Amino acid sequence: MAAIKFKVTEEAEARARAAVQESDIAAFKNDGAICLKQLLNAEEIALLTRGIDENLKELSERAKVASAKDDPGYFVEDFCNWQRIEAFEKVALSSPLPVVAGLLMESNTVRFYHDHLLVKEPFTRQHTPWHQDQPYYNIDGRQNCSFWIAVDPVPKRISLEFVAGSHLGPWLMPRSFLDNQAKWFPDGSLTELPKINEDREKYPIISWDITPGDVVCFHMLTLHSSKGVEEGRRRVFSARYLGDDIRHAPRKWVTSPEFSGLEAELPAGAPMEHSLFPLVWQK
Repeated sequence: MAAIKFKVTEEAEARARAAVQESDIAAFKNDGAICLKQLLNAEEIALLTRGIDENLKELSERAKVASAKDDPGYFVEDFCNWQRIEAFEKVALSSPLPVVAGLLMESNTVRFYHDHLLVKEPFTRQHTPWHQDQPYYNIDGRQNCSFWIAVDPVPKRISLEFVAGSHLGPWLMPRSFLDNQAKWFPDGSLTELPKINEDREKYPIISWDITPGDVVCFHMLTLHSSKGVEEGRRRVFSARYLGDDIRHAPRKWVTSPEFSGLEAELPAGAPMEHSLFPLVWQK
């Protein structure tokens, strides 16, 4: 793999440190999700928008349609394109994001894990069901941080929602979104997700109105969900980062995303010290 082209600039680090207050670190630790308003500037949002357009024109072999055939809209996801889409690499590696991840995780080091494209076209009715992210992955450990970055305005009524504090509880059963199958951990091996939508008042659900430039930051074990969209598009770039205590956890099944052949190069329990996961910031 070629050397990474970008690193965090002094200006980006200064922006990150100005944006993240002690109260944000405490809220991330306690709630598992926060929103940093206008963390990214117009240039960075324009870069992501161009990168998303480039990605949509040429989806990778990892791409998948996440909406049903009878859906009046269209929901597509793609993964791990930063190595071929320079706009993604530049924002993921040289913007304030790595520094913010380090501050929120309270980690001495930050590695970039992967990128994730999520695009819901107008009138997509497919909901993203309640789930945790980490059970789908090939990692163990607590120090992690995901960023959800919409390049389109997203009103709160259809924005990403979280159950505050749910990252402090157990791992819950990951299931496929369209057919609800246990394709990762065997049935019965993990606690099933609660039926949140049947009694929403019982849960401390948090979400925000999103304007391009806002960045939602969350722990990979925080329960989250989002609804379908209305007239507008919802184009999202997600970037994920790993901290000091994360270790490789090879699975007997295909993870989402898959890192084929990694187990031969990175033993189980090893730190994520591999060129696929570049070190992007350290104290």
